[in-house]
Amino acid sequence: MNQPVSGFSKKTKQEKIDWLAENYLQNNPDAVQILKKYWNEDAQLQQLHDDFIENTLSNYYLPFGIAPNFLINGKLFALPMVTEESSVVAAASNAAKFWLERGGFKAEVFSTEKNGQIHFNFYGSEKSIEAFFEAVKPKLRKSIQSIEKNMKARGGGLLELSLVDKSHILDGYFYIHATFETLDAMGANFINSCLEQMAHTFEEEAKHFEPFQQKETYPEVVMSILSNYVPECLVRAEVSCKVEELTTKHYDGKQFAEKFVRAIDIAKTESRRAVTHNKGIMNGVDAVVLATGNDFRAVEAGVHAYAARNSYYGSLTHAKIEDDVFTFWIELPLAVGTVGGLTSLHPLTKLAFEILQKPNAKELMKIMAVAGLAQNFAAVRSLVTTGIQKGHMKMHLMNILNQLHATKEEKNEALNYFKENAVSHSAVVSFLENFRM
Repeated sequence: MNQPVSGFSKKTKQEKIDWLAENYLQNNPDAVQILKKYWNEDAQLQQLHDDFIENTLSNYYLPFGIAPNFLINGKLFALPMVTEESSVVAAASNAAKFWLERGGFKAEVFSTEKNGQIHFNFYGSEKSIEAFFEAVKPKLRKSIQSIEKNMKARGGGLLELSLVDKSHILDGYFYIHATFETLDAMGANFINSCLEQMAHTFEEEAKHFEPFQQKETYPEVVMSILSNYVPECLVRAEVSCKVEELTTKHYDGKQFAEKFVRAIDIAKTESRRAVTHNKGIMNGVDAVVLATGNDFRAVEAGVHAYAARNSYYGSLTHAKIEDDVFTFWIELPLAVGTVGGLTSLHPLTKLAFEILQKPNAKELMKIMAVAGLAQNFAAVRSLVTTGIQKGHMKMHLMNILNQLHATKEEKNEALNYFKENAVSHSAVVSFLENFRM
C-alpha cells in the first residue's frame, strides 16, 4: 500500500522519479525511460523548463503548427497554433484561404480595461462604510504608488475605484471594484499586488475611523484578487462578402448563407448547441493562446462567462444577410499579454511572437479573435454542408493508423484509399487486415 511522502519538493528530479517508479509504476523501467526520453538534450534549456512549475519530471509535448494565409486588416499573417486536436489547424487554414479571396478579416479592439476586487465583510451602517470609502480612496491610491510606478510610466495603472454593496444578496458582503490598464502585460501579478496593498491600507485606516470606533464595527477583508471576467476588455472580428461570392462548386451561395445564419441563430437560442459551438471557437483561440504563452484557463473562464452574460448561455458569434451581403462576426473578451510570464521565457513562445511579427497586446487580441472566428466558420460550414465528421475523421485517420502501428507503406496506401471512403476505426482496422494478408 502506498504511503504519503514528506519533503517531496526538496528531492532531486532523479529522486522524485525513483520514488514515483517505486510507489506507482511498479519499478517499470520503460515508464522511467519514457519520462527521460522527453528531456531536452540541452541541459540549460531543460533546466529552464524544469523551473516553470514545481516537481517537474519531464516535458509534455503538444504539436506546434502553423495556419497560413490569414489576411487581417490588410496584413498577412501565419498563425502559430498549439493543439492536440487533429482537425483544428487544417480547419483554420481552410477558412483563412477561403476568406483571403474575399477580402480577409477585419478586427478592432473596443477596450482593454481589466479589473479586480477587494471583498470584505461589514455589518455596520451603509452610510458609514460609504463615508469611509470616500475618505480613504486617496490613501488607497497613494499606497500603491511604488507598485504602479513603472506601469504608470508606460501609460497604465489604476483607473478607478468604486464601492459595491452586495449585502442584499449576501449579508454583510461588500467589495471595492478596481479597474486597471495594463497595456501589453496580462497584468495578473500587478493587479493582485495592487489589490493586496490597498486591502491592507483599507483595514489599517478603518481602525482610526471614528464611526467604526463608536460602534466597534470594522470592515474585515476576506480576500483580494483580480477577476478573469473582463467584459470591458473586448475585441471584435468579422468577415463579409456578397452572398453570390459564397457560391462554390459544392454549394449555392444564397442557400449556404441562409443555412449558415440559421445555424448561428440556433446556437444563440439553444444552450446545448451553444456550448459545443463555442468550444469550437475556443479550439482556435486557445491554440494561439497556448502558442504565445498566455493563460488559456483564464481566457476560457472569461469568454464562457461572457457567453452567459444575458442570463443564458449563447453563441459568441453572429451572422446576418442584409442587402445580399453576408456578414459573420464575433465579439469576445480577451485579457492577454505580450510581455511577462512565459512570453519572454519559453523559446517556442518567443518564436511564436516572431512569426506573428511582434504584435502588441491589442494586435494579439485581434489575431486570437480572428482565429476563433475562422475556426467557427470552418465548423459551421461543414455542419451545414458535408457534415462535421467527414473532414474531422480524415484528419483523425493518421492518429488511428499510429494507434494500429501502421508502417509508412501502409499509411500511404490508407491515405489513398480513404480519399474516397468513409473513415472509422473499424474501417481502418479492416483495411489494414486486408492489406496485410
